[in-house]
Amino acid sequence: MRLLALLCTAVFVSAPAFAQGPSISPISPRVDIEPYRDIVEQIIEAATSDSAAYNRLAYLGDVFGHRLSGSQALEDAIDWILDEMEADGLSNVRGQPVMVPKWVRGDESAILVLPREENLPMLGLGGSISTPEEGITAEVIVVGSFEDLEARASEAAGKIVLFNVPFTNYGETVQYRLNGATAASRAGAVASLIRSVGPFGMQTPHTGTMRYADDVEPIPHAAITIEGAALLQRLADRGEQPVVTLKMDAHFEDDVLSRNVIGEIRGTELPDEVVVLGGHIDSWDVGTGMMDDGGGCVVAWEAVRLLHDLGLQPRRTIRVVLWTNEENGLRGGTAYYDSVMVSGQLENHVLAIESDGGVFAPVGFGFGGSDEAFAMLEPIAELLDPILSEGSRGQKGVTRGGGGADIGPLMREGVPGMGLNTDSDEYFWYHHTPSDTIEVLTPDGVQRCVAAMAIMAYVVADMPGRLPVTPVGD
Repeated sequence: MRLLALLCTAVFVSAPAFAQGPSISPISPRVDIEPYRDIVEQIIEAATSDSAAYNRLAYLGDVFGHRLSGSQALEDAIDWILDEMEADGLSNVRGQPVMVPKWVRGDESAILVLPREENLPMLGLGGSISTPEEGITAEVIVVGSFEDLEARASEAAGKIVLFNVPFTNYGETVQYRLNGATAASRAGAVASLIRSVGPFGMQTPHTGTMRYADDVEPIPHAAITIEGAALLQRLADRGEQPVVTLKMDAHFEDDVLSRNVIGEIRGTELPDEVVVLGGHIDSWDVGTGMMDDGGGCVVAWEAVRLLHDLGLQPRRTIRVVLWTNEENGLRGGTAYYDSVMVSGQLENHVLAIESDGGVFAPVGFGFGGSDEAFAMLEPIAELLDPILSEGSRGQKGVTRGGGGADIGPLMREGVPGMGLNTDSDEYFWYHHTPSDTIEVLTPDGVQRCVAAMAIMAYVVADMPGRLPVTPVGD
């Protein structure tokens, strides 16, 4: 899920710096890329000569399916990954315990009952409460914004509010998923619906997390398709007063134990200094979470496995972390951050890299950190160039503005951060939908993402000096 990465980049780049301890290597000038050219050629050749990462990702999806936090499928997938990392020969392979929420979708449906009967494909939003057992049958009021609802609040009491808001960008449109139930409840609605957060539909609903403000009565909250929202809009515009029956069994159960997955290549000279890279291993309970974010996990894991197989052991430690519970809690990223704070290892984190934007054709990395650190890293773009595509928006190489939800806590303490950027114009077509399966990815794109992650992690872990931390902001 890209929400925190998209909304919080400005916060990350002005985050407070931490003090450097005596064991930290000196700050480096711009990276001298000449010593790495032959190594990078090896990495690219190894990463692109087969479909190992793509095949491993397909196995993850085919055998274990979705990996919603609290599910047995997630824990079975983690067991398999731990065994595979051991077999790969990675060091310090372990599961880091994390307590995660268990939200259960249950049976659910939305049926248009007036002016005629029709099933409306829908998905309850993560964290929503259930309807009564018999469901909620009510007239639908269609609004186009929070301001529209506020202006028509007197019409909303006892009704189902539908936010029919076209997709502009994720950061803006997702506000209706996150906060729509709160706004509708304040207006007296008995339930709320949103037009799915995405630019394209084929009767495919999109799920995702939502939240209730503390001062409102929770009401059921679900997403219907773009087509369903358009139908209800047309009916309302004609004065038909559409009526819908919504049924949802959604509920929370007790928190359960999950794990972050960790493996390493230990550094030769500065093993206590760490470049960390990864993605989130959990997914929503629709599709198989290949794009979001099984692919991000596998390309990070395969990048480290590939370096190990090539015998490339850098000065610093490279650590892959597959974080749990990013989608509906961020507890994996928080637990990892807490562990490095308690152990006093935060200052030893040189760079954090996250892949959570779909492993399509890579276009480079977005960087969140100081201007000095950015200038040091820019030359690496030349090493990456053979495997990068030109992004549809013209971005390519190492650019400003990047990070991720799971590495966000580290970045707020001054750790430089990066997000893998891909040519992902279709990302939000499939985001949080049943269509997030292996078919939306290609072997070529996945393998080139492996190469990009391996190159960036290796060069930063091996360069003589370290990146400076983020400067103190105002």
